[in-house]
Amino acid sequence: SLMLRQGSSLVLRKGVEEACLQEKAEQIMRPDDANVAGNVHGGTVLKMIEEAGAIISTRHCNSQNGERCVAALARVERTDFLSPMCIGEVAHVSGEITYTSKHSVEVQVNVMSENILTGIKKLTNKATLWYVPLSLKNVDKVLEVPPVVYSRQEQEEEGRKRYEAQKLERMETKWRNGDIIQPVMNPEPNTVSYSQSSLIHLVGPSDCTLHGFVHGGVTMKLMDEVAGIVAARHCKTNIVTASVDAINFHDKIRKGCVITISGRMTFTSNKSMEIEVLVDADPVVDNSQKRYRAASAFFTYVSLSQEGKPLPVPQLVPETEDEKKRFEEGKGRYLQMKAKRQGQAEPQA
Repeated sequence: SLMLRQGSSLVLRKGVEEACLQEKAEQIMRPDDANVAGNVHGGTVLKMIEEAGAIISTRHCNSQNGERCVAALARVERTDFLSPMCIGEVAHVSGEITYTSKHSVEVQVNVMSENILTGIKKLTNKATLWYVPLSLKNVDKVLEVPPVVYSRQEQEEEGRKRYEAQKLERMETKWRNGDIIQPVMNPEPNTVSYSQSSLIHLVGPSDCTLHGFVHGGVTMKLMDEVAGIVAARHCKTNIVTASVDAINFHDKIRKGCVITISGRMTFTSNKSMEIEVLVDADPVVDNSQKRYRAASAFFTYVSLSQEGKPLPVPQLVPETEDEKKRFEEGKGRYLQMKAKRQGQAEPQA
């Protein structure tokens, strides 16, 4: 990727010393970043977001004397793709640390797109990421995070609530993600089996940090690719990422692993598709470790016409009891998010 500018600064707000590192970067969007319609892949944007988060959190975790470490991505909270980005536009990525616990860092990242011909800028993404610092001497050892100073006590209390909520959800998600997506012969159109897809990838040096495990952004980009294939197979139109539910990283993926990224459709509304994506890692060069679930998430896609207008989505036909159960769970998530958006849109009294 082409990084035109990177920088960090120590910010002092309202006369209160606040150790708040920030990261800014710019990147021009090229044809290989986009789909056939010229819309930038959601996975490309997620990768840029993760790169900014990794830089700022690693820098902060090494800001004090002590054992050196690298920040590893543990979770990405739900992020909505608010506006499409196109080839030739410049992505402005900015990140800021908003909370630290004893062993984790919360980073909030914003992405703006700029049309450099007109100067018009639009907010395309807002994301919250959680990182943990891993020792360079032993990547299985989690180190302590240097604390930040908050300008208001409420900031720390709100951050602690977010930390506890994501920690609980990560544990729940890890336990319920034991199933494996199996291929089906001669599936019928509009069924789960018809559009389900898998991608197998050998993890090489270019996918990894200097310390031999995969960048979270690389994993997210592959997950988005598989989800996009599932969506395109289902509706056979141009599709774009609308949102990503929380992405949980359950375990590290090391160099030399073979990873299988599998996607299946779980729910359709009139104009959107929910796709579950699972990442399994197989350490083929290490006979002592078995295949394991490394990451999981739900992606939401929408179908677009050639003019970029939303199109109706063919309704999913769940066949098995498990598929019907996942459909109802997806419907619950859809209605919950719809109610939340409507609540935010209502004028305040």
